[in-house]
Amino acid sequence: MKNFTAHTDEIRQEMLESINYKSIEDLYKQIPVKLNEFNISEPLSEMETQKRIKQLAKKNKTEYISFLGGGVYNKFIPAAVNYVAQRFEFLTAYTPYQPEISQGTLQIIYEYQTMICRLTGMDIANASMYDGGSACAEAVLMAHRISKGKKNKALISNTINPQYKEVIKTYAWAQDIEIEWFDEIPQNASEYCCILIQNPDYYGEINKIEKSDTILIVCADLSALSILEPPTKADIIVGDIQSLGISMNFGGPHAGFMACKNAYMRQLPGRLVGRTVDAEGEQAFTLTIQTREQHIKREKATSNICSNQSLIALSATLYLSLMGEKGFKQTGIISANLAHKLSKMLSAKGIQTINKNFFNEFVIKVPDADKFLSRLKDNNILGGIKISSDKILVAVTEMNSEEELEMYIKSL
Repeated sequence: MKNFTAHTDEIRQEMLESINYKSIEDLYKQIPVKLNEFNISEPLSEMETQKRIKQLAKKNKTEYISFLGGGVYNKFIPAAVNYVAQRFEFLTAYTPYQPEISQGTLQIIYEYQTMICRLTGMDIANASMYDGGSACAEAVLMAHRISKGKKNKALISNTINPQYKEVIKTYAWAQDIEIEWFDEIPQNASEYCCILIQNPDYYGEINKIEKSDTILIVCADLSALSILEPPTKADIIVGDIQSLGISMNFGGPHAGFMACKNAYMRQLPGRLVGRTVDAEGEQAFTLTIQTREQHIKREKATSNICSNQSLIALSATLYLSLMGEKGFKQTGIISANLAHKLSKMLSAKGIQTINKNFFNEFVIKVPDADKFLSRLKDNNILGGIKISSDKILVAVTEMNSEEELEMYIKSL
């Protein structure tokens, strides 16, 4: 492969002419000839290079106490999660969407779907989505299909995750669906194909879920459902599963989930795994209701999703299995208690919490958000996400200790 040449001379010349250059040399004339101006050292051996890189890496500060949230959270992950998920039986380059997936992988996906249904109170869940944003967007398209295209407008709450908003905009634009953003649900909601709200919303506020006159989509925080009642008044429930044993990974990759009522099963995008019996009467798992464009006519497909995040869904399944119902609930209680304690400690320092009701994330009002966060960072604390010049979104999880709350306050 070292002698492989991507382009012929003719192709290169055509490319150069298209950008008004006659030769490669002309193209590179803009690059400075005096490379010594870049202060580049003499060549190093492989061993010397490794040592040099390690020295440079030590300059990075990585041991911060984190109070960051906004959709990605620092959560406890049992060591067994990554150990099992990275076994050769699961960790593969093979894309798990073909009918001939191994029974083990199919069973894991089936168990994942079952757990999502138990958490959300919905009847059916798919095998996972790409992330929380794509799950929200696909839910809007799903609601549009349910309306048979007769309702071409969707109501989306202003308080959902800003990144999810951008994904929804793109999906809706491609399907000619008009988006209307709202702070309060209008009276004429029945004229829209759906209403999408986030609960708790991006700012941590827990909102009351009311039955809607149209398809109600709720973007839910699964960690919050450890202690909150599931929003069963919804028709479709979506969200991200990062909080279920998935590391932050600089923001991805993560996975989304989607669950709905039985009535909408055939409009659910992606793939589903079902349980049946084989010819010998033994339990067997199989892909079912495959409404993707790889299996049916493109114009009748529910989506063009080609794969699911099965490895990440596996990690979430392992996490819930290891934590158990009691352990999962306990992490929610610890997170909520610590968050409310920090809010009270900040209040005692004269810093107002804007939220009325929250789980583990809340917004504080400060005189200067940049100075506030900079002061905390100087003390190795990532104090939250700046959402405006005087407001900060703060998240607390079971990974934060009471001592760290004290350090947060002392650093102010």
